Amino acid sequence: MLNNEAIAREARQEPYMKYAVLIVSLVVLAYLIMDFNSRTAEMNRLAAEKERVSQQLEYRLETKAALQTQIAYATSEAAAIEYGYKHHMIREGDTPVKLVEGAESTPTPTPKPQVAPTQVSNLQRWLQLFFDPPEN
Repeated sequence: MLNNEAIAREARQEPYMKYAVLIVSLVVLAYLIMDFNSRTAEMNRLAAEKERVSQQLEYRLETKAALQTQIAYATSEAAAIEYGYKHHMIREGDTPVKLVEGAESTPTPTPKPQVAPTQVSNLQRWLQLFFDPPEN
């Protein structure tokens, strides 16, 4: 009888064990899914940040290239010559020219020619109206 009672007791406990293992495995599975989801979200965030940083790097490299070009021009002889001419400096061999201001004078306006109207008689107007072709 002892054997039958032990088997009966195990049979009663066995469904509880199955449910306990099922619940524990579902909890572990849910945890794994949530962990996977958070890792996927982190990966997406890092990918977006990588894209943003690579765009910033590209912009900075373009700016650096433009500034290096400006530095190269600023340190060239052509820039020095241009600066000298803009600030009215001269080089060896140049002849300086100073402008002399003239006396102030009022400019005289040019008269506009006036067109004198031609006199046409009434008879000529009527003849032109009926016999001359229209002008386009």
